[in-house]
Amino acid sequence: MEVQESKLACLIHYIVWKCSDPTFLGATKLNKVLWYADAFAYMEQGTPITDVTYVKRPFGPAPRANVLFAAQQSLQDTGKIAITEGVYYDKPQRQFVALQRPDISEFSSEEISIVDLVIDKVCHDHMKSSISKATHTIIWEAAEIGEGIPLHALLSTHVGELTEDDIQRARAEAMRLGLGR
Repeated sequence: MEVQESKLACLIHYIVWKCSDPTFLGATKLNKVLWYADAFAYMEQGTPITDVTYVKRPFGPAPRANVLFAAQQSLQDTGKIAITEGVYYDKPQRQFVALQRPDISEFSSEEISIVDLVIDKVCHDHMKSSISKATHTIIWEAAEIGEGIPLHALLSTHVGELTEDDIQRARAEAMRLGLGR
């Protein structure tokens, strides 16, 4: 599949279109919407919306730069979005404006619902700094800058309370493997 037809590019186009005020999005928040949309889809449905690899960046998880920038450039080259350098609260901000309505036919209604919820939370309930801090979880901290963060690592952040049955099963498995006493 070519970059301009990728699900990542389609998702970026949709996110930009939904955030009609470019100051509410910016590059950092775009990355957060992508991360949370894929993360929530993975947790709820067992598969992410896109198949991109996320890596540790200073402001939180983001798609690999070459893939992200290729998708953005393709959208700009085909006249679907405009990317400009603006200023927001006296700081430079990469801004995105949708020039065409996105084609969302390759997304399920569940995926669109997840994305809409994430857009609302990230773009309207957070500033750039607060949403960046929110993505600095234990799995982000464990990675090195540029290192991949697999979505299945999210499962380790939802640990429940251990029961006596859990402990007994772990002991039995350790014994079976010759690791117990």
